[in-house]
Amino acid sequence: MSSVSAMFTVRSLLRSAHIRYALAAQFHATSHCTGAKVAVVLSGCGVYDGTEVHEASANVLSESARIARGNITDLAKLNASNHDAVIFPGGFGAAKNLSSFAVDGIDCKVNVEVERVLKDFHKAGKPIGLCCISPVLAAKVLSGVDVTVGHEEEEGGKWPYAGTTQAITALGAKHTVKEVTEAHVDPKNKVVTTPAFMCDTKLHLIFDGIGAMVKNVLKLSGK
Repeated sequence: MSSVSAMFTVRSLLRSAHIRYALAAQFHATSHCTGAKVAVVLSGCGVYDGTEVHEASANVLSESARIARGNITDLAKLNASNHDAVIFPGGFGAAKNLSSFAVDGIDCKVNVEVERVLKDFHKAGKPIGLCCISPVLAAKVLSGVDVTVGHEEEEGGKWPYAGTTQAITALGAKHTVKEVTEAHVDPKNKVVTTPAFMCDTKLHLIFDGIGAMVKNVLKLSGK
């Protein structure tokens, strides 16, 4: 996985930004506002081989217009000392580009820079947010971490990727069942996760879960 050059972008997120999506334009226009400096790790363009755009833009909707043109930086330059938190949106890129989980399952390898970032933020006691399939990255890298990818049974197709929970526990992590609108907080490791598109449901419910994740990441960052 070391051949993959992952990217990240930096966003200064207000604690209240997740509450009303309508505030996004105002937030984007207010360049002098204060908030947490959050690194968002991108894995490509598009759900099937990169970052799921809805997950990257669910809390600051202007991101959807900027994701292709925003200021992005090689992940090798991301330093925990310069940021308050890091967020990994979902999309199959997390399982294909940031790791080899899509092919190798529990025997997967994680991109060396992704592993470094996760370990550095964890060691620094700074919060890590992950949604959808990306919690498998934490399960692989952070020993004993407690995460969620939703429910543990398919339930007639509502949770089509429920088998991921078995891989998470096989990796030595703990899985906690949560609804799509919820986020799960592992206070010991400062890891916050939410199921997002692991659930086949309405988009606004997925946004609610991602909003809850961001709220808790900001709360843990103290910003």
